[in-house]
Amino acid sequence: MKSQSNRLFFIFIMLTGSIIAVLGIVLGQLFPFYMESYFMKNDIPFTEEQIEQIKYQLAFILAILLTFAFLLIAYIANRLIKELLIPIENVTETARELIKGNYRARTYASGPATIIELRNSINILARNLQEIEKMREIEDERLKTLIENMGSALIMIDREGTVSIVNGQFLEEFNLSLNEVKGKNFLTLGLPRELEKFIDHVFLTELPFRQQIEIEMNNEKIYEQVYGAPVVGDHGRWLGIVIVMHDITELIRLEQIRKDFVANVSHELRTPITSIKGFSETLLDGAFKDEKMLLSFLEIIYQESNRLQMLIQDLLDLSKIEQHGYTVKLVPTSLKDVLIRAVEVTSPKMDHKNMEFDVDIKRDVMVLGDKNRLIQIFTNLIVNSITYSPNHTVITLRMKENEHYGIVEVEDQGIGIEKSEIPRIFERFYRVDKARSRNSGGTGLGLAIVKHLVEAHRGKIEVESTVGKGTCMRVMIPIYREI
Repeated sequence: MKSQSNRLFFIFIMLTGSIIAVLGIVLGQLFPFYMESYFMKNDIPFTEEQIEQIKYQLAFILAILLTFAFLLIAYIANRLIKELLIPIENVTETARELIKGNYRARTYASGPATIIELRNSINILARNLQEIEKMREIEDERLKTLIENMGSALIMIDREGTVSIVNGQFLEEFNLSLNEVKGKNFLTLGLPRELEKFIDHVFLTELPFRQQIEIEMNNEKIYEQVYGAPVVGDHGRWLGIVIVMHDITELIRLEQIRKDFVANVSHELRTPITSIKGFSETLLDGAFKDEKMLLSFLEIIYQESNRLQMLIQDLLDLSKIEQHGYTVKLVPTSLKDVLIRAVEVTSPKMDHKNMEFDVDIKRDVMVLGDKNRLIQIFTNLIVNSITYSPNHTVITLRMKENEHYGIVEVEDQGIGIEKSEIPRIFERFYRVDKARSRNSGGTGLGLAIVKHLVEAHRGKIEVESTVGKGTCMRVMIPIYREI
């Protein structure tokens, strides 16, 4: 800004100086001629030397006058530039900064009242723009926070089909990065065909639309509740569409589990009740007179009533464990003592199938746990291994530890579990081999109880299995550390 004023001042001075210099040359050439004519006309006696001397004196006076005029003009020009041009340039520079988006810029111009008024107007405009920008930034931050933390996937597509806004949830669900999505056409993103059809439908109809779609990703089915709506700007201008997706896979899964649970409970209760009722009616119809048949039927009734009692007890236990706020009493507990007790409880079943234990315990591990509940965990796991293993096989018990957990592995040589079934084995009433577990008297609730008890201990349970070779259940319970 200052260099521009100096340049303008320099140009003005050069132009003024040139004009004065030309004027001086012209006057210097014309003045002697008129002077000689004047002397000759009025018969004034002057010698040649006197005339030359007068010429030099007049030229000197003329040069002084022109120089003084030049300096006076330069001074006046400099004052005018400082009073008028520099303040205007200052205001102009501030306006340029405002155009660039620098709303903190202010002008400090001084001068006439008109310039002062202009300065004040520009500064008021800058302050208003700064406030508007601050409010816009706050609104943008709120909107960004809302979009990123809304818990649903969101994508906004403009009228040309280009992605303008997308949140992290959407990127995470479809394994995309922001650079792969932002500014790209939605058809080039490799989205599932069902979702592309939904987006096309909203584009074509320009109306809000809601639909539940099923997407297959990584060999898994994902259920999404999708809502799409057009985005309309000022004066009804259509800007594009926004798509919001809510993952309801877990809700669908839980609903299916609930349906299965109701069906399974009904079936599991109906089977023993039907048996008890049928054999009781047979006895009442006269079969009690045959002592051998009477004892056989009473034995069956006893077994079925016992099975019914176990089922009800497991349901009560599972209901209690699943209650919100259920906790276990965590005290220092010997894992070795827990395993010894679990082996003692399950030994009769082992002997019945001529099976053996292979125990690998190098040293005891102290964990934070409820001894009775831990015994229940490992008893259930060992009974499961016995149930799903053929006769004359071995069940291996290993105990070890790492930095955070005491680890117990229960490994059998049974039928194994399909990889696709492993995520479901902890569901209530889910059975890998339904006929075998039911015939063995199992209720189908054991592993569900185990999972909840392990989680109540803040532990973990992992499953490794190979069909036809066996299964390894790995339970990790936090170790006890002396303070």
